[in-house]
Amino acid sequence: MSSVYHIQKHIEKPVVFKGFSGQYIWWLGIGLTICLLLFALLYLVGLPMLVCVLIVFVLAGAWVWYVATRSKQYGEHGMMKKMAAGAVPKWVKA
Repeated sequence: MSSVYHIQKHIEKPVVFKGFSGQYIWWLGIGLTICLLLFALLYLVGLPMLVCVLIVFVLAGAWVWYVATRSKQYGEHGMMKKMAAGAVPKWVKA
């Protein structure tokens, strides 16, 4: 009796979530987690909840905008390539 094997066609494709791909998903998750912790800290300090929510919404929106522009500008691996190119010296002294 023969078995039927299904081919996984999306194995080599990068992970994409709402237009964010690769490292930018991690950047987005870390930034929004920091915003959540900032909200908790501001609320524990004693600021009114409306002020905490406004501060965190503005910061979270700015972070999402920043990550989205970097994702569109550099692509999946472009930002890592740019950071690596900045670490390479222009010439080597002997």
